[in-house]
Amino acid sequence: MSYDFVKELQWRGMIHDIMPDTEELLNSETVSGYIGFDPTADSLHIGSMVQIILLMHLQRAGHRPIALIGGATGMIGDPSGKSAERNLLTQEILDKNIAGVKSVISRFIDFEGGAEETRAQLVNNYDWMKDFSLIDFARDIGKHITVNYMMAKDSVKKRVSGEGDGMSFTEFTYQLFQGYDFLHLYENMNCKLQIGGSDQWGNITTGTELVRRKAGGKAYAITTPLVTKADGTKFGKTESGNIWLDADKTSVYKFYQFWITATDEDAISWIKIFTFLDEQTCKDLIEEHAKDPGYRVLQKRLAEEVTVMVHGQEAYETAVEASKILFSKKVSMEQWNRFDTETLLEIFEGVPQTTISKSDLEKGIEIVPFLTDVTDFLPSNSEARRALKENSLAINKEKFEDDKVVGVEDVIAGSLILLQRGKKNYFLVLVN
Repeated sequence: MSYDFVKELQWRGMIHDIMPDTEELLNSETVSGYIGFDPTADSLHIGSMVQIILLMHLQRAGHRPIALIGGATGMIGDPSGKSAERNLLTQEILDKNIAGVKSVISRFIDFEGGAEETRAQLVNNYDWMKDFSLIDFARDIGKHITVNYMMAKDSVKKRVSGEGDGMSFTEFTYQLFQGYDFLHLYENMNCKLQIGGSDQWGNITTGTELVRRKAGGKAYAITTPLVTKADGTKFGKTESGNIWLDADKTSVYKFYQFWITATDEDAISWIKIFTFLDEQTCKDLIEEHAKDPGYRVLQKRLAEEVTVMVHGQEAYETAVEASKILFSKKVSMEQWNRFDTETLLEIFEGVPQTTISKSDLEKGIEIVPFLTDVTDFLPSNSEARRALKENSLAINKEKFEDDKVVGVEDVIAGSLILLQRGKKNYFLVLVN
């Protein structure tokens, strides 16, 4: 084996629960292990990155990872950790989501190469559930798991005891469906291990119990702690929403910013979870960061590793350059024009803005009326002249003379002009 899978996860703080004898199994033979992904959206956000990285670790340790897309279970919705029932998805939306999730996972896991015995597999539980009648499922599977056993699960107890909206029969059956997935993979792909978040322990152990009772076999389980932020807010979300793994949903710049702005406490934890840096490198980075936290060496390395892994080296370098714009005293026109309008709008998200016509700029506009009457950046001509006298104004981060005339040559990225007073007072002019 390339390395000890369980020990690797332990030093990274990625083990929450582990079934007895699991480590011995992984160190004694090549094991197939699976993780399920429910297609609740047409992509995955960084909340799913832990599970993707676990599959990558499993493959690096010489085992065979199986990524299961919940085409069938996605029609029901996992009640774990939920206080209300999810809206049921239409088949059209579900198909779109399945394709999107498959596309994301395939960027990280190699399903084509490698030795046959360890080659990763991508499966959809709809393929083996679609022809299973309710009568057959109740007779062949349901009889092996008692209602008492299912009721004892935390995800069920909390909802049945009055937390949230109660639980429908549809949701109640979820753990049995997921348990059958494990049984099916055990019988047909020799899959002995399921991995998931700590909130999945009840569903996973239903699967191991089904393997024991129905197949007379032994299956194993590992769960990981749910990633949290030090301030108690939900991991993977910002004020503007989820941080997705697709650049068309979350720009590379925003993705990079999420990691580079991590708190020290979060960065110490995340550098172990979300990168493949070895233990000594992580320790050295943490120690180096402690000596000079202001340099943010930990956050910079974390942001680099994760952004390159998800979006590639070139996109990472562009995000770094975009990030520097906010702190640069001067930016050349060549630098500005490396970015499109959308990226620059994201860099200056929340900055006040106005729109003017490009034709207004073709003859040129004197600086004072441009700052006041045309854009309303400054409230009056006297305020504009005062700012000019203070030399506190810049266009596109470049100072200018009092007789400046603003024209089309000042437009950056094809459609923007950035006004600035002082260090932090920005204003965007959209030119169309």
